[in-house]
Amino acid sequence: MEVTDELITQWVGQILWPLFRVAGFLAIMPVLGAQSVSVRVRVALAISIAVLIAPMLDVPAVNVLSPEVLVITLWQLLLGLIIGFFFLMLLQIFVVAGQMISMQMGLGFASMMDPANGVSVSILSQWYQLLITLLFIAADGHLVALQILVYSFETFPVSSYGISQLDWGALIHLGSWMFVSALQLAMPAVTALLFVNLIFGVMTRSAPQLNVFALGFPITMLLGLFVSWMTIGTMMPRFNEFMWQAFWIAEDWVSGGR
Repeated sequence: MEVTDELITQWVGQILWPLFRVAGFLAIMPVLGAQSVSVRVRVALAISIAVLIAPMLDVPAVNVLSPEVLVITLWQLLLGLIIGFFFLMLLQIFVVAGQMISMQMGLGFASMMDPANGVSVSILSQWYQLLITLLFIAADGHLVALQILVYSFETFPVSSYGISQLDWGALIHLGSWMFVSALQLAMPAVTALLFVNLIFGVMTRSAPQLNVFALGFPITMLLGLFVSWMTIGTMMPRFNEFMWQAFWIAEDWVSGGR
């Protein structure tokens, strides 16, 4: 068999272009793409996945020196980032809900570094994120996400075309879905704390000499923790609901609405 430049290019592209999509997916994917996971581990995992799915793909032979190579590379990275973004929003629902509750109960200033995202979040949000991450792994959510990534190569094969086929409206809707779901999750605690603040407002008007800050802060904080503890039983059903919604949105987007 004669080894030509075109054959070498096809061999390299058979692994390299799927690798860019998988790498973009792992860069933003929850759990697998967390900053606590070593870069070497993520690179090794991306190469392993690309090698496994490469024989199933029909990769076009493109000249390495042509401008089309850059377009294909950027297109694969964008697709991987978008697919990972769907599942990132699933975990961010509980982070935003915890932030809402923390701000309402007076714990917004008590923040800590999030090792998964490298940003400071409230303690309640961090606790929610750890809980949901464990539930996500226990429900094999990471395996379903990888399966949807593999399905994306059928709808969006490796090529320089297909940007016009993207449903950008679904991405915009995903942001609104995240905030609405977070508000639904935090609504019991926020409503209870709102009534407490209204009661303290009436007490301040009726007894101005009462130190509402010294009395209201510990009561509001304790009530917020109590409501969070009482509603923890509904966390698993709501997580299942949000997880399947995220899977359905991602699969529908990847399949092109079929």
